[in-house]
Amino acid sequence: MAEWNAYYQKEDDDEQEEGDESGGEYKVTGRDSLVFLVDASKEMFVKGEDGEPSNFDMTMQCVRSVYSSKIISSYQDLVALVFYGTEQSKNPRNSFKNVYVYHDLEEPGAKRVQEVDALRGSKGAQFVEENLGIRGETSLGDALWCCSNLYSDIKLRLSHKRLMIFTCRDEPHGGDTTKNRQARTKASDLKETGVVIDLMHQMKPGGFDVSLFFCDVVSPPEDESELGMQLEPCSKLEDLQKRVRAKEQKKRAMCRLNLCLGEGMNVAVAVYATVATAHKPYPVKLYRETNEQVRSKTRTFHTQTGSLLLPSEMKKSQVYGNKQIVMEKEEVDTLKQFDDPGLVLFGFKPMEKLKLHHHIQPSRFIYPEEGQVTGSACLFTALLKRCSERNLFALCRYIRIRNSPPVFVALVPQREEMDEGQNQVSPPGFNVIFLPFADDFRTLNTPECPSASDIQVHKMKEVVSKLRFKYRSESFENPVLQQHYRNLEALALDMVAPDSIEDFTMPKAEQMDKRLGPLAQEVKDLVYPAYYNPENTKPAAKRKTDDAGGGAEKKAKVEMSADSLKAHIVNGTLAKLTVPVLKDACKQFGVKTTGTKKQELVDAIIDQMAGK
Repeated sequence: MAEWNAYYQKEDDDEQEEGDESGGEYKVTGRDSLVFLVDASKEMFVKGEDGEPSNFDMTMQCVRSVYSSKIISSYQDLVALVFYGTEQSKNPRNSFKNVYVYHDLEEPGAKRVQEVDALRGSKGAQFVEENLGIRGETSLGDALWCCSNLYSDIKLRLSHKRLMIFTCRDEPHGGDTTKNRQARTKASDLKETGVVIDLMHQMKPGGFDVSLFFCDVVSPPEDESELGMQLEPCSKLEDLQKRVRAKEQKKRAMCRLNLCLGEGMNVAVAVYATVATAHKPYPVKLYRETNEQVRSKTRTFHTQTGSLLLPSEMKKSQVYGNKQIVMEKEEVDTLKQFDDPGLVLFGFKPMEKLKLHHHIQPSRFIYPEEGQVTGSACLFTALLKRCSERNLFALCRYIRIRNSPPVFVALVPQREEMDEGQNQVSPPGFNVIFLPFADDFRTLNTPECPSASDIQVHKMKEVVSKLRFKYRSESFENPVLQQHYRNLEALALDMVAPDSIEDFTMPKAEQMDKRLGPLAQEVKDLVYPAYYNPENTKPAAKRKTDDAGGGAEKKAKVEMSADSLKAHIVNGTLAKLTVPVLKDACKQFGVKTTGTKKQELVDAIIDQMAGK
């Protein structure tokens, strides 16, 4: 999904493999896995005040949202849904009581989304009570053990394992020390096998105290930028979805490099892509008879003999001076290699030197890697703090992988920001802004255009101030993409019609007209001539001669007062008057002029009236 630029792309697959082996590229193998462990106790089904949804209903909406996003973005990831505290039991080998595995750890699909939809709302609570049952007693240790068996039964390679616990009870065992000890022991075993345990606690009467039990169950923060377990419970669906989305998405680095601050002083950093361009998924070719995916394979043959060519038998050539120069693949790679991958510090500059027009491609984000070079986090933090205090950015040379050309980048400091719920809004680190070379600047020969008068500029400033609003990119979704996914969802879920979407990119004409009021007409009167018709830009047809009189009647002179003429001059609308009217005004007020063009008449009238 990321928007790669030209120099990120390789000419063929062989060069891509070479770039991966260069040591600068970080490659992730395996699938991500996520298990939702949901408390099915009576407290979860209590509705909030003013008809707000219950904690269980909000949890199912979050599960449904994750299922849908996984199908679109990473359909090969594994997701499971497990309830604990139910009367019925359903789990591998039925070894654990009051634990119901609703969905095994498998790839999400349309059928699973439909089954989760059946659990939402009042019908979902009735379904759970009638089919699964609600039991007051529960054992979180058995539920964690069951989830551990789900992971152990998977034969695929998993790159990331995460377990999310949804509950509104801060003491699930009612103070039973034996069950508490068993749950903590099993949670410790899970964390030793690489499973990350997160708590998505929800609102309960009297508040949720994480220190009673869950502080020893959840996993520590994965890096220093996280605060680990949030202390405040989620009372709204938006807050719960935000936390689930932040934890569910694994942070993967594009590459891991060294930031060279001087001779023998290197800081290990990881490069992340914070923004990616969303595209429609590419169509998949299927075989008509079996409906299986068609896999293409490319082979190269000799044009004369027709024999199959191996990669070692192929050469590359370049015509130079009417002579074809043949080179080996290793020689081509050597020519492309400028230096080892990494960031090299050149110096520091004030932030005023960085201009908006220097932006040539999406920025990146770097964060220290303490695991590769000890002390990187401490030195990185000191550099970040110093640059932020002095309002400076670091100028560096950046080489992403071995065969990529060098570019100049500006490392712009970014301090950590938290919202009211102590959720991280922006992490601490440096934004990598790509800078253009001198050859990238062009001189544009723009035609001369008439400049606006001071009155017109002032009037347009009023229009801009009336129509100004706070723009946020996350408030505007791509309507084409949204409609595409709605159609796919309706097709997969056997819906009668896809859900309608609202196009937020369309201007709100009624609100704009209400805000502007008479300003719109005033701008039209100042900018456009009197005879201008925006609906029909064609010039009006000339009036035919009068057949009876043998010619058109002569137009009567237009008498104009001195105050009216001065008002036209002050408002800048004198040029809107026609040439005959201007000539009559010159004769009326004794303005001497030898020119007959409109601008000459206007200048003469202005000069004459300015002297009075």
